[in-house]
Amino acid sequence: MPIENITVGGCMAKVLYGVWDKTVFDNRHRQIFEIEEEERFSCFDEFDKGNPIRAFFGGHGFFVFEKSANLLSGLTQHMQRVAEESCGKCTPCRVGTQIIRRKLERLLEQSGTESDLDEIAELAEQVHTTSLCGLGQTAAIPLIEALTHFKEKIKEEMGQSAVKQPIYSYVSAPCIEACPSKVDVPKYIDFIRDGKFTHSMGVILQKYPMVATCGRVCVRFCEQACRRTQVDEAVGIKTLKRFVADHERGMIQDWFSAYTPAEKKDPALKVAVIGAGPAGISAAYQLLLKGYHVDMFEEKSVPGGMAATGIPEYRLPKQILKQEVSIIETLGGNIFYDKTLGKDISISSLMQEGYKAVFLGIGCHKGKSLSIPYEDAALEGYDYGVNFLLRLNRDYVDQGLPMAMGETVVVVGGGNVAMDCARSALRMEGVKEVHLVYRRSEEEMPADHEEIEAAHAEGVIFHPLTNPCRIVVEDGKIVGVELTRMKLGEIGRRGRRSVSSIDDSEFILSCDQIIPAIGQEVDTKTFAIDSDLEFSRWGTLQVDENLMTSRRGVFAGGDCVRGPATLIQAMEQGEKAARSIDDYLSLGRIRFQADERMGQLVAGVQPMMRDGVTIPVEHLYRVKVQELDPETRREIFEEVEKPISVDQAYKEANRCMRCYRVYSAITER
Repeated sequence: MPIENITVGGCMAKVLYGVWDKTVFDNRHRQIFEIEEEERFSCFDEFDKGNPIRAFFGGHGFFVFEKSANLLSGLTQHMQRVAEESCGKCTPCRVGTQIIRRKLERLLEQSGTESDLDEIAELAEQVHTTSLCGLGQTAAIPLIEALTHFKEKIKEEMGQSAVKQPIYSYVSAPCIEACPSKVDVPKYIDFIRDGKFTHSMGVILQKYPMVATCGRVCVRFCEQACRRTQVDEAVGIKTLKRFVADHERGMIQDWFSAYTPAEKKDPALKVAVIGAGPAGISAAYQLLLKGYHVDMFEEKSVPGGMAATGIPEYRLPKQILKQEVSIIETLGGNIFYDKTLGKDISISSLMQEGYKAVFLGIGCHKGKSLSIPYEDAALEGYDYGVNFLLRLNRDYVDQGLPMAMGETVVVVGGGNVAMDCARSALRMEGVKEVHLVYRRSEEEMPADHEEIEAAHAEGVIFHPLTNPCRIVVEDGKIVGVELTRMKLGEIGRRGRRSVSSIDDSEFILSCDQIIPAIGQEVDTKTFAIDSDLEFSRWGTLQVDENLMTSRRGVFAGGDCVRGPATLIQAMEQGEKAARSIDDYLSLGRIRFQADERMGQLVAGVQPMMRDGVTIPVEHLYRVKVQELDPETRREIFEEVEKPISVDQAYKEANRCMRCYRVYSAITER
């Protein structure tokens, strides 16, 4: 097959030779590298600035980019890391990788012979075909392919032990790469399987404190990437996270009460975190663990951001969230409530008070309008989705205050906020019907599939391929909405089909209340005082790759940077910002993150990875989570999903195929 230049965004790396998913590349004797039309990789020319990537090894094969790369040395170094990572639970991987490593080392030292190559190939094949988990099953593939297709190259390099090649190795799994926070999912599942629930909780707490919260409302990017779907069903990763968080709930405060940072920072290096939502809590948590003094400033009277005010009680009991947020104060942080940016505080005033860095995690709390005739937020019966959920949680659920609702409610939108609004409205006294209007098909709704199913089960009436075009108003009250039918068109550049209205398809849907839930945006008026901050064309804060804004020492993350997203994405940005703030305050510069770069390389080769589970796996369908009956739950705000038992947790944990992969990049320095 003709081979390739790997090029993206102006960067180029030429594949000299290699094998990936059984496709062999060999350009060693070509004068001109042929360019394949499809861009298959991210930028592979440099690992970091001025440091070329010479070779790359992974669970699907390897690539060599430069003549100076020593293949035998690279394979030896790669297998050394594989041997270190073996969990030791099966003989082929535990013993076989060690033997292979030693034999490869002898070849480099010239104490081995060519006959050892055949033994290594046989051992590698045994490790590949008989190991019990993904690490062993894939670890030897680069070696097998090199010995099959480039054996003469390895022979040439025998006895070259003096060759030193810098190597960066990275251990990951599809579920880890899919998780924005890069939580080591197989590891915490391993601990559950071994009955070590405390250890399992500790793995997740390395990333963020809101474990029970995430175990309830996470959108499960990890499960979408789970290779178990190629056998039967994805492992219940979120369910297992909730299980271990609930099981260890009583231990959390004890752990953090006794926690002492390895290095207590200079008290003068204090950090202000504005916004006590998931991004801010994650940033404060990581900074406190690093020994910084942290003060948080929250606009509302309760912490949690949209997790507290936007997620209904039936999905996330507020007592659970409150307990997890209290970790911040247990670690020594302070949370100051009813402090509004632009009114009670400003970035400049905080800097003047001695804060050396500021993190902005203010979220997107301003609802988007429908932009249709007669729409007016002052109309009786009009309520933005985010405002509706805020009042519901604050007034109705928390304080028991009455909340007037019409008999017929129309919710516009197809995301999780729209589902929360629709399902919550059904639970309100006096509401008889809830209609959900969405301009695309139901299959294209961005909401979590389980949320859509739950809305159907509870009685929400769906109107897909329908869009509002006018609000019907009488005497200052909403009495209906005019809707038009929609049709799908061709697939656009972003992978979604276009949508357009059908002529003369309008009809009136009578209603008492309309709740637009089509998205949120940053309230830029908040930053009127701090006008030196730059914004993107989407109205979000402009930041660099380290999440620093246009103002030095001011960082931002979460929804106010990336737009309305998910809890796990906000927490990941909080963690990343904390890392950047730590570097900024302790070093005056932000360090290069090798693991982050390796993750980019793994993402770059992802399109070339073929799906398929080649090792036989027993069919074991996932544990079914018990839920309240739909007729019962639409009357109350009690949590719908029930916890699984210890026995169920063991069974579900044993479904994990432990799909670890080892990736290695050989560089110049």
